[in-house]
Amino acid sequence: MLLDASLAERPQPEWLERAAWLAQGRARSLAGGRGGVLFVDTPVGACALRHYHRGGLMAQLSRDRYLWLGAERTRAFREFRLLAVMANAGLPVPAPVAARYQRDGLRYRADLLTRRLDGVEPLAARVRAQRLDHGLAAAVGATLARFHAHGVWHADLNAHNILVDVAGKVWLLDFDRCRVRKPQLAWQRANLLRLRRSFDKLGARRVSGFDLSFWHPLLAAYHAAMVEAGSAGAGA
Repeated sequence: MLLDASLAERPQPEWLERAAWLAQGRARSLAGGRGGVLFVDTPVGACALRHYHRGGLMAQLSRDRYLWLGAERTRAFREFRLLAVMANAGLPVPAPVAARYQRDGLRYRADLLTRRLDGVEPLAARVRAQRLDHGLAAAVGATLARFHAHGVWHADLNAHNILVDVAGKVWLLDFDRCRVRKPQLAWQRANLLRLRRSFDKLGARRVSGFDLSFWHPLLAAYHAAMVEAGSAGAGA
């Protein structure tokens, strides 16, 4: 296990057991992603528990087993450490609480426990409901620029992994397979294009004035923040 040593109470292995939480009636399942997320009330506060599941064709071979390449290369440990780095840098991410792997020969399973973000909704919900405006676009663009300026490459940047809280603050989550890279035009631009494809899948092209009222203001805020950060920007 890896854990946040600053917590008032040391996380225990059972905190990462989905079945245990469900049996106690102290959890709520949230659909989405591969296998979903479990909201649990731990002794150190409200958290989100995720069990790592495979996607695509590999899921047909093994639903939640990964090839063992060493503890530090497990999905849970890598995401925990990246979240810790980002949280310490002041980036808006859920703080990591604990991570573990369970090895079985040449394979392993993994789980991650993070702080729960309350009062948030996915940006995807805003797109579907057409509740978009210049202010939200600017907040999303500036937030993405903060991550890119720190070299954070998100492997699956989409409207479901961008959350907005009641105060309008933008958060990012699901950093599985993500990593820190040297800020560079090519991958930054690819990240933004991936997000744009996510919007299009949600029907953004059918939203009247989407580009003018949301996408272009998002890019403008992104570029302005990147210039302010003194880092390479990206075009999309």
